[in-house]
Amino acid sequence: MAAKAVTTTIPIVFNVAEDPVKLGLVASLARPGRNLTGINSFIGELASKRLELLRELLPGVTRVTALVNPSGPLAEHALRDIEPAGRAMGMQIKVLNASTSGEINAAFATFVHERPDALFVSADSLFTTRRV
Repeated sequence: MAAKAVTTTIPIVFNVAEDPVKLGLVASLARPGRNLTGINSFIGELASKRLELLRELLPGVTRVTALVNPSGPLAEHALRDIEPAGRAMGMQIKVLNASTSGEINAAFATFVHERPDALFVSADSLFTTRRV
């Protein structure tokens, strides 16, 4: 929305999870141009990289449970990127959804019962604030 704003003089700073070039916010990462600049967390690319690191730490990992907050702003990215990346590495990904502390506890009970090889926690402030 900010990129389509009528102003070309007021500086606009953004924070997005996807590539700002693909979103049409900036011309390039090196030279954004116009009156826009900002931060990109590359959530999608990081999900794949995090799974690769998991594979390096646990070479025999095949069954991975992914904890995702379905109501979070990054849920779509997590679901779109984690499952295909895991399949490409020969992993079976099972997604557990949690949007509350109670649902996180239930997800961990499922995790303990089913005993997957690893737990992959998606990037979400809900999980960060409840990491203990």
